[in-house]
Amino acid sequence: MIGRAHHIGIAVRDLEGTLARYRALGLVPTSVEDVPPESVRVAFLDAGGVRLELLEPLRPEGAVHRFLERRGEGLHHLAFEVEDIVAELARLGEEGFQLVDEGPRPGAHGRSVAFVHPKSLHGVLLELVQEARP
Repeated sequence: MIGRAHHIGIAVRDLEGTLARYRALGLVPTSVEDVPPESVRVAFLDAGGVRLELLEPLRPEGAVHRFLERRGEGLHHLAFEVEDIVAELARLGEEGFQLVDEGPRPGAHGRSVAFVHPKSLHGVLLELVQEARP
């Protein structure tokens, strides 16, 4: 089942410039890392218990780059925690949700992630996040 909100993803063209603006708000990144399988560089910020994920494309063939070309900077996705991402993808598929991913893929910090198409949720891209298991 879907758990608590994990983070809000925001697509940006210039991560360093964007971080400067968020620092001016008093928010500092808790981590910055490249996620090569997704062709993005991400920064996580803690905003009073709400995590923000800023996503900058690394290459033009990535999904975030395509998103920026079509829609510009802004809200990219909402992410929620799940205990068992494989089981949750199967459940959502049975419920008729259109899945972007049939199985999990690697995410930041060793997490497993998968996406549900925005057509299934009134234009909102949903990310499922399973924390890395030791």
